[in-house]
Amino acid sequence: MNIDKKPFSRDILHLDKIDEVIENICTKLKEDVYKRFRRYGGVIGISGGIDSSVTLAIAAKAFGPEKLLGIMLPETDSSPESEFLARELANKFGVKNIVENISGALDGFGCYTRRDEAVKSVIPEYDPGVNKMKVVIPQEFVNKNMPPVHFVSVIFQDGSEKRARLPMKEYLQIVAASNFKQRSRANMLYYHAEALNYAVIGTPNKHEVQQGFFVKYGDGAADVMPIGNLYKTQVYQIAKYLGVPEAIIKRTPTTDTYTAEQTQEEFFYQMPFETMDLLWYGWENEYAPSEVAPVMKMTEDEVENIYKNFARKQKTTEYLRTPPLHDYYRG
Repeated sequence: MNIDKKPFSRDILHLDKIDEVIENICTKLKEDVYKRFRRYGGVIGISGGIDSSVTLAIAAKAFGPEKLLGIMLPETDSSPESEFLARELANKFGVKNIVENISGALDGFGCYTRRDEAVKSVIPEYDPGVNKMKVVIPQEFVNKNMPPVHFVSVIFQDGSEKRARLPMKEYLQIVAASNFKQRSRANMLYYHAEALNYAVIGTPNKHEVQQGFFVKYGDGAADVMPIGNLYKTQVYQIAKYLGVPEAIIKRTPTTDTYTAEQTQEEFFYQMPFETMDLLWYGWENEYAPSEVAPVMKMTEDEVENIYKNFARKQKTTEYLRTPPLHDYYRG
């Protein structure tokens, strides 16, 4: 037994010395970008979300705003609010910002038509010109020891909604088509980074990295990921400390991927991030379900099943975190 292990509690993830945490991140960020990679500054894709906002705020503190470029990368399905908030963020921290609309590239790749083809094969009455769609995982599956089940949801003009379970073929086609978005954004980020001799600053947090909530060579493509070891609740703590605009802090985390509004919770995580953070910490640090359940007001079986869900996600997404394998010949 680890005698230094803290008793599990709801405030176990609170950053007591937040200024030191930020300073340590900034020091390493400068070391990696300036000395290891020999780049002059950083490029960040900004979306009006909390993770990219905190990443920009930290990078502006580390490099100075004059050595940073924020890039908004909207496309046909993007919410106008994302660009508005991203611009407000960049202006708040004095960071130069530009807009690169990637809709044309996505049209060229057939992103929208390939996705809509799969949706129509499951819900034939879906009309992409007038209806909206999203992919969801019903929350009731999270406390059960079983893999997630994906549904496609279509919202019709009258506000009614129809859901249908996605067969594997159609699910994979929708995801593969949608992933053109993140990969197109990565291409644009690296264009500007290379033109400026800057590094690409990635924005994923700990859950996105460890649970595989990113696209390989898409939003997972970056030279550094300054908040990659931070829980979502810690990202919010830093956001408040650094003065990220309140509208961004209050905004519900969204994927901003499909035409219908969709939270990260219903698309992937299946639970509020405040709950997920604590349960992940408990699982990662080997707290027994009997220690965690009373604090979280859950049964031990529920905690145990969520632990198994975490382990399954980490195992099945290992491919995403694995760099290209090259050690096939050792002469």
